[in-house]
Amino acid sequence: MASDQHQNPLGQSRSRNRRIGLALFAIYVLLYVGFMGIVLFQPDALSWRPFGGVNLAIAYGMVLIAAAFILAVLYMVTCRRRTPDA
Repeated sequence: MASDQHQNPLGQSRSRNRRIGLALFAIYVLLYVGFMGIVLFQPDALSWRPFGGVNLAIAYGMVLIAAAFILAVLYMVTCRRRTPDA
């Protein structure tokens, strides 16, 4: 079955898409772990207002939401590309 993936362009594409998806998911997990680390170990830091009255908790939350959309679009764009063999 593994040899089928090397000969089948669809199998190669799925494998490539899976790797891309896992890499992007890992990036998002790191961002989220950073947020949770602040919540657990420096909760007072969340009240800091670095952006004109918006505290760090709100700003970081908005960054997480934006990152989810950006990573989803990045996944969509990169997975639509055809493999060189296809």
